[in-house]
Amino acid sequence: MKPKLRLGYKASAEQFGPRELLDFAVAAEHNGFDSVFVSDHFQPWRHSDGHAPFAFSWLAAVGERTTRVALGTSVNTPTFRYHPGIVAQAFGTLGVLHPGRMILGVGTGEHLNEGALGIKWPDNRERFARLREAVRLIRQLWTEQSVTFDGEYYHTKNATIYDRPATPIPIYISAGGPQVAKYAGRGGDGLICTSGKGMELYSEQLLPSFADGAKESGRDGNELDKMIEVKVSYDTDRNRAMEDTKIWAALALPAESKAGVDDPREMERLATTVEDVAHRRWLVASDPEEHIEQLRPYFDLGFNHLVFHAPGDGQAHFLELYGSQILPRIRKQWS
Repeated sequence: MKPKLRLGYKASAEQFGPRELLDFAVAAEHNGFDSVFVSDHFQPWRHSDGHAPFAFSWLAAVGERTTRVALGTSVNTPTFRYHPGIVAQAFGTLGVLHPGRMILGVGTGEHLNEGALGIKWPDNRERFARLREAVRLIRQLWTEQSVTFDGEYYHTKNATIYDRPATPIPIYISAGGPQVAKYAGRGGDGLICTSGKGMELYSEQLLPSFADGAKESGRDGNELDKMIEVKVSYDTDRNRAMEDTKIWAALALPAESKAGVDDPREMERLATTVEDVAHRRWLVASDPEEHIEQLRPYFDLGFNHLVFHAPGDGQAHFLELYGSQILPRIRKQWS
């Protein structure tokens, strides 16, 4: 069965402190959003006015202040700062507190968040291998007791997660290339990717690979959640919408120039060199019909779960505006 349409809000933990971000999540539910996903970072990409609240604690608080939105990480790295067993324990508790609402989104990580703790940053091959092993261990800890696990990277001895929901929490895999996307289809419950990287990446690589992986596991990829974080700068004032994107100029940096950066101050300095082109990573609009047409390609490709990331400081304004002008139009066309 085709998964239902879901429209989510990206809670930007790099930009706002925990209390303010909590209020935005409550406002997202009030304004008709279906899910709230939070970044799980030790350090932000921007030092000035930056934030990095602890995602697990924050999700527990949001669960108590809301009643229906799905809640998850986009994304957690269960391979370096956290042992996979600790992630299994944390989300086991969250799943008991807020049954049926939690989603564990995981990825291979970035140096900025791990290097600060003195962790040696390995190559892509090892990071991917660690992720696969971590997911396998987390699933085992959610379904078995006294787990003795002897992997290449992680080990447990008679480990039991005593507080966990009866139904294991869905695990979504974040993918930026076809190899991980195929694994997401084979070993995950859903796919996570981000917008603004050229439609060919999604149509020719990520989505076909995800479908292939699902087929290998005996499933239909069309029945799995396909989530994309869509970077939108939507405001009735187009100049304001353009200006807001500069806060996230680091997103416009070439991947190779930021891959080894482990200091938010250096990332911020690099970002100033591309501020004038920051808007290229965002769907910038001031007219609702124009914006619907900007979003159309993602729906046409088959994404059913869009999580909207807005760059500006006026998040309350964005949530009200998007909830009244954009979400109803989307649901009218694609529900």
